[in-house]
Amino acid sequence: MKITFLGGTETVTGSKYLVESQSTKVLIDCGLFQGYKWLRKRNWQPLPLDIQSLDAVLLTHAHLDHSGYIPVLYKNGYRGPVFTHHATKALCHILLADSGHIQEEDTRFYRKHKLSKHDHPEPLYDQETAIASMQLFKPMDFKQPGKVGDISFHFQSAGHILGAASIILEAEGKTVAFSGDVGRPDDILMKSPQPLPTVDLLLLESTYGNRRHEMGDPFEQLAEVVNKTAAKGGVLLIPAFAVGRAQVIQHILVTLMGQKLIPKMPIYLDSPMAITVSNVYCHFSDQHKLTHQQCELMGSGINYTNSVDQSKAIAEQMFPHIIIAGSGMATGGRILHHFKRLLGNPRTTVLFSGYQAGGTRGAKMLSGVENVKIHGDWIPVKAEVTNMEGLSGHGDYIDIEQWLKSSSLRKKTQVYLVHGDPDALEGMREHLNKTTSYQVDIASYLQVLNLADMTPTIP
Repeated sequence: MKITFLGGTETVTGSKYLVESQSTKVLIDCGLFQGYKWLRKRNWQPLPLDIQSLDAVLLTHAHLDHSGYIPVLYKNGYRGPVFTHHATKALCHILLADSGHIQEEDTRFYRKHKLSKHDHPEPLYDQETAIASMQLFKPMDFKQPGKVGDISFHFQSAGHILGAASIILEAEGKTVAFSGDVGRPDDILMKSPQPLPTVDLLLLESTYGNRRHEMGDPFEQLAEVVNKTAAKGGVLLIPAFAVGRAQVIQHILVTLMGQKLIPKMPIYLDSPMAITVSNVYCHFSDQHKLTHQQCELMGSGINYTNSVDQSKAIAEQMFPHIIIAGSGMATGGRILHHFKRLLGNPRTTVLFSGYQAGGTRGAKMLSGVENVKIHGDWIPVKAEVTNMEGLSGHGDYIDIEQWLKSSSLRKKTQVYLVHGDPDALEGMREHLNKTTSYQVDIASYLQVLNLADMTPTIP
């Protein structure tokens, strides 16, 4: 058995890992590259594999950096199964269609205003293709055994978001774990990730490999930002991922308002996708910590703006209010239109609510740039820009270390670090080398790992 690293190496995007046995080929995750332009260009390059020979895709969770390339596979003729958890299928039905829709809208905009270097710019895929690709999805329960050719596998809960899983795969006498994105033990919404079984090889995410999460109370932190913005008569803009982040922010804001810790003011969830996702969270209530009543309260007092006209009407508000809109890294979506209108106002506050990949607008704004380019125009940044990292759905390096120690790994289990920026990967490698006996390496792009050549693990 061998593994080829086709993405998610030295970056937090584009996760793809090709597993090949003597008779079977499966792709673990199928994500879009995001952030830097040189990374995004990879989305347009053909995968270095024969798509027609691919037997299956196994999907850890729904975030686009793990799932967003599936419509491209479908567009190029792939008709095999995509195995994943039921909740992940439900979320992908929303996320992939929205991704295709956004690409169509962006393409139309660039055509209309002739902003592209290409005479006839085209989307990577459209909404119709994204929806059609959903017919490939074969949902499974956690712990349910699956088999493709001579490869056996199952999913186990990894926390993080609804349906998020680690994948345990067995073939040719070797057991490999793909961590996926691993959640936090003290997450506000999600339950703790399940410990891993004994494996020979672990591909381990390292998003927070060199950083700890803030130890402060997220409720107090958000209350402080809201109260400060309200006091200066401004607008609070919260770019938020539609899955997970938007829901936890709604829950915190409604709770704070109910406890009278922040003033009553209009709150807009300006994201049709996040609105639909919130309903999915209520449907899969067995996977998270909120009660049914809390789920219902999460949406109370929130103004849902589904249509474009409703979104535009928010501009008529002249008093302090809060807008939650996608995307979380400000790479697209309705938040950009609010940015164009409000970034030049020093009374505005922009609150990012999680990790910002290198090259994204979010990362640039947090670094203190004076202007950001939106839809071809340079917009001055006069607003206060801050970040609230305490809401991240990823475990930090201490959380990951404790998760591994609670698992049944061998003393010399081979660990390859993926899904992290270079500094995070190196930080995680150094930390695990100091605190564990695992054999830790950092995976590189297009690296091929032959498991038959691995040093035998020691019980």
